[in-house]
Amino acid sequence: MSAITIENLGLRYPDGTVGLDGIDLAVADGEFVALVGPSGSGKTTLLRTVAGFLTPTAGSIAIGSDIVASERLSTPPESRKLGMVFQQHALWPHRSVGRNVSYPLELAGVAKSERAKKVSDVLELVGLPGLEKRDPATLSGGQRQRVALARALVSSPRALLLDEALSALDEPLRDRLRLELRALTRAAGLTVVHVTHDRTEALALADRVVVLDQGTIAQIGTPEDVVRAPESAFVARFLSDATLVDGAVADGTFTSGSLTLTADGTGPGTLAILPTDIDIVAGSMDGTGDISGTVTSSLFGRDASDVLIHCGDVDFRCSTRGRRPEVGETVGLSVRRSFFYAH
Repeated sequence: MSAITIENLGLRYPDGTVGLDGIDLAVADGEFVALVGPSGSGKTTLLRTVAGFLTPTAGSIAIGSDIVASERLSTPPESRKLGMVFQQHALWPHRSVGRNVSYPLELAGVAKSERAKKVSDVLELVGLPGLEKRDPATLSGGQRQRVALARALVSSPRALLLDEALSALDEPLRDRLRLELRALTRAAGLTVVHVTHDRTEALALADRVVVLDQGTIAQIGTPEDVVRAPESAFVARFLSDATLVDGAVADGTFTSGSLTLTADGTGPGTLAILPTDIDIVAGSMDGTGDISGTVTSSLFGRDASDVLIHCGDVDFRCSTRGRRPEVGETVGLSVRRSFFYAH
């Protein structure tokens, strides 16, 4: 396996559009890194550039000690020795499971007897022992995705790239395969870069999460870091559905219109409040730090209910484990913690 080192990576398209700008990222050998961000943030562009499908216009990419991309060179995808699994498993229907998995070995000229042994071993690894002769059409969606994973792993890649690899699967199958994928990659010591639009999936699987915004890195950290200590209002909203309010802090009080809250910081900026940092209490409340509002949406959740409360000009999103208030009810809010980002 190999580490992946990305330095000052940039990609600008012929029409001037910026795909990536100044990306610095070091993925350690055996580390599982998830790339997340809204549509157009650059996460898939970054993965495809690492894979070799796109050529950077600035910076470099190294896999292990080998420079595979820079402004002057771009090693073809098939020469980078990477495994890749896409959202659509793309198995060949005219090939058996075994022949689907063995395809990379056939391209590499591996002897038939050795191919059979490698295919058998990797199918056992992904939990599909003895299915070499099966028709892919007879498999479930989860089984077909495991076959695609086996095909990516059979040639012992230096790293594994996953592009929305689980998103086409239905729950609870996707949840089960998440657990299996993490256990498998950890046991094999695989270096993994995983693109997903599913924030829960990224936080559950990754050793570190990379949050992208408009082709740049907004924050890199452990799942705990990016959720509990977001470095920007963007990260707080994207990962945790934080309520964002523009205003100013003076003498420990944040003011925005008629809204006042206790907050650290000084000057104009944006206050971010995570849904889990708001307590809902019955009835109205008065005083700095406590506000009142009307429930406009109240959705039941297995772990916590998702409640939207309109206070003045602000809609506060709250995650509550206690009694779920009804739509139209007047309630009080107590903010336990907030993050202030000065402008």
